[in-house]
Amino acid sequence: MDSSLGREIMILMATIDPIGTLSLFVALTAGLPQSQRPRLAVRSVLIAGGVLTAFLLLGEFILTALGVELASFAVSGGIILFLFGLQMIFGTAGATSPEEGHDLAVFPLAIPSIASPGAILAVVMLTENASHSVAKQGVTLLVLFGVLGLTLVLMLAANRIHGWIGETGASVLVRVMGLLLCALAAELVIQGIGDILTGSSVILD
Repeated sequence: MDSSLGREIMILMATIDPIGTLSLFVALTAGLPQSQRPRLAVRSVLIAGGVLTAFLLLGEFILTALGVELASFAVSGGIILFLFGLQMIFGTAGATSPEEGHDLAVFPLAIPSIASPGAILAVVMLTENASHSVAKQGVTLLVLFGVLGLTLVLMLAANRIHGWIGETGASVLVRVMGLLLCALAAELVIQGIGDILTGSSVILD
């Protein structure tokens, strides 16, 4: 597998966090009728996919309009991703409860569980125009859809899967993904600082 493609998959898997979303979905839908759960899962993934696709397509244009260099965004984004990874490791990421009277598909499932701040930062940085061709950005979009598809599959089989791996298994998987995310975030910060010092606009190869 191409190293950059593997990196994209790992970053999106860690930031979207299908396993964490699975655990949250099980907890939130415990009191709902079985017939309502598939529809809730599909709606939440579609909403999150729309948000992430919008940032993938327009995020860099927004940064340009604000006068923010992508290298600076990469450093700040890497720091945030690192902190998000630490939250996953220490068990505080995604610890949120639904707001009274709000649609569960929107909050907290679509935002901030699936379309997390880390995932939004990731899709912007993984599709930087100066170093990624349109074809490569299309591959990133396909990877994003693939991760979202996996998230949907896990949510549709939530109770069965959660029963197999248990709370301990889910906790271990989330923490492993958090550790990988910290490593990827540290590399992103180092690259961003290097790009600032050298004046290069290349963030992710």
